[in-house]
Amino acid sequence: MTRPSSGRAGPVEWAGLAVLALPTVLLGLDLTVLHLALPSLAVDLSPSGTQELWIVDAYGFLVAGFLITMGTLGDRIGRRRLLMIGGVAFVAASFAAAYAPTPEVLIASRAALGVAGATLMPSTLALISNMFHDSRQRALAIGLWATFFAGGMAAGPLVGGVLLQYFWWGAAFLLAVPVIGLMLVLAPVLLPEYRAPSSGRFDLPSVLLSLLALLPVVYAVKEFAKEGPSLPVLTAAAAGAVFAVVFVRRQLHLRNPLLDVTLFGNRAFSVSLGMMLVGLVGVGGTMFLTTQYLQLVERLPPLVAGLWYGPPALMMMLSSILAPVLARRVRPGYVVAGVLGLSSAGYALMGLVGPSGGLYLVVGAFSLVYLGLGAIAALGTDLVVGAAPPEKAGSASAMSETVQELGLAAGIALVGSLSASLYSSRMDTEALAALPADTARTVENSLSGAASVAEEIPAPVFGQAQEAFIVGLNTVGWTGAAVVLVLAVVTAVMLRHLGAGDAVGPEDGAGEIRSDPGGAADAAGRTAADSAR
Repeated sequence: MTRPSSGRAGPVEWAGLAVLALPTVLLGLDLTVLHLALPSLAVDLSPSGTQELWIVDAYGFLVAGFLITMGTLGDRIGRRRLLMIGGVAFVAASFAAAYAPTPEVLIASRAALGVAGATLMPSTLALISNMFHDSRQRALAIGLWATFFAGGMAAGPLVGGVLLQYFWWGAAFLLAVPVIGLMLVLAPVLLPEYRAPSSGRFDLPSVLLSLLALLPVVYAVKEFAKEGPSLPVLTAAAAGAVFAVVFVRRQLHLRNPLLDVTLFGNRAFSVSLGMMLVGLVGVGGTMFLTTQYLQLVERLPPLVAGLWYGPPALMMMLSSILAPVLARRVRPGYVVAGVLGLSSAGYALMGLVGPSGGLYLVVGAFSLVYLGLGAIAALGTDLVVGAAPPEKAGSASAMSETVQELGLAAGIALVGSLSASLYSSRMDTEALAALPADTARTVENSLSGAASVAEEIPAPVFGQAQEAFIVGLNTVGWTGAAVVLVLAVVTAVMLRHLGAGDAVGPEDGAGEIRSDPGGAADAAGRTAADSAR
């Protein structure tokens, strides 16, 4: 595969981007396609409320846990090779999930999907940095990549609704078979291979330390939202912090680190990661609640509920495409801040939803929330990947994907647990005491549990369950509005040094970002990529 002499991507590279769109859309789908399937799944497998949350977010947490490892592994063994290996593993785990007979098996299968997904995500984004060296083409390609991923997330409920209309909930996982199959056929033809020159030894202790740093924090986040600051929660958080310090210190002393922590000295890199993490916590949690609202409060069938995700999906896709274009004329920090301001208004509208007649309000509010997601994913990712030299693109891509996956999964855990806690506290204990013990526990556990036994309980009890759920949705809305508004202000201030149209390159001085539109950084990237090939 040859590169045009001008350094600009040609038809082969754009066709390769279409191949990368296949796993990218699939990974986005896999984050959300299960949301609408939860009520059907609850009837078949009878998971507890905690198991429901693990079924949904085990995938995202395991992706986040292994992304750093897999991003660096791809730099060493070949980004295209890792993409194809991960594709095969993803299909195998999808079959296991589709035919899972118990909640425990489904959670384990979702975890395996997360590990396999961690091989796909950094490979797709890092290969874009190899294929598109021109700064404007790269920004457009990453914007399209973000659109693919966001489009997959947005289409998840719709696709899930269609599948549930005609098949069983497990069919949602079998989408991976034709998608990955097509990718495996086309990837060797249209995608370049890349291995970082002089990548050195793969440091297994660093892999272990990265997991020991992240997974206890994941546990602490989930349990704190559910149980509060208990001793196990504080112990897990402290352990994660200690291992994180040890991990960072080890990386600083390795010649070939698993993660180049010096990248965090780049202001655009670190601020963009923080922006994506905080922003996506709200998006992940709100998406989890919205899908339940459409089915369990509005009582829409899965297909109709999926169709109502059309407007939010359109807003997200427009934002991910137009935000990079607008950033050529307006400072990127101001673009993101403006869109986040609109998202804050969307969260505030969530706070106004009442127990009835709120369908249009919820869909409109979520459309504004998704508007912010598109800008965060496209511009934030471009700033993060553009801040790293080509040989570290895999590491930078992994960090970008880690915070996005962790943000979405943490949002489901935190917001879902907060909503569940408010739900349980609002249920009338006297009304529950009149029900059989098992039924009462199911109703008190979650709204989806109440829906699964709706025919066995009085209509007023189910109505109270719906109202209790709305209280949680309102609280999440007002909280999200305040947090995202603060995030918009911080982003505008911290990224104001980036001018309109600046291409973000490696740091050149103490915390300043130099503009390098197609200059030395692109030349270095071409040299490294050509020598690797």
